[in-house]
Amino acid sequence: MLTSRFDEACGYAHELHRSQTRKGTSVPYVSHLMGVSSIVLDDGGTEDEAIAALLHDAPEDQGGRARLEEIRARFGDAVARIVEDCTDSWTTPREPWLERKRRYIEHARTLAPASLRVSAADKVHNTYAILRDLRNTGERAWSRFDASADDVVAYYQSLVRAYRDAGGGRLVDELERIVRGIEREMGY
Repeated sequence: MLTSRFDEACGYAHELHRSQTRKGTSVPYVSHLMGVSSIVLDDGGTEDEAIAALLHDAPEDQGGRARLEEIRARFGDAVARIVEDCTDSWTTPREPWLERKRRYIEHARTLAPASLRVSAADKVHNTYAILRDLRNTGERAWSRFDASADDVVAYYQSLVRAYRDAGGGRLVDELERIVRGIEREMGY
């Protein structure tokens, strides 16, 4: 069962990301955080994992390491460790896209099971959004990325392999299926 800690994390995530939208859309960013948390819970994740899913982008988007320490103080070491494992940039502005993604792929090979679940759930949610957008708007789906379509697809293909090295699981299988769907939509 989820406790009031989860309720607190929902409010905190909304507070932090209140003014953000999904890149290139008018969709409130918190929808992504809720979606990732839902995927984690559907996969049998713990409350700590579900809370980390709600907060996984907070350091990247809202304050770096200082934000991570606030998360640690409010929600504990286990949540903070998962959030840290899901973060690919600690600086503003962020490093170039390709550099961050290559570094994250290497890191992903070493993820502990809890971090793997949350990271994979994040990528499942992101790739499903790409697949849905490709089906609904075609090539315009790629306009919100700071990388080419080929680079984005290669990133997710590499992540599937890295996640398998870290232990794999159902979410990694699902991610691979979605990436294959993206490849089909692109005629690969």
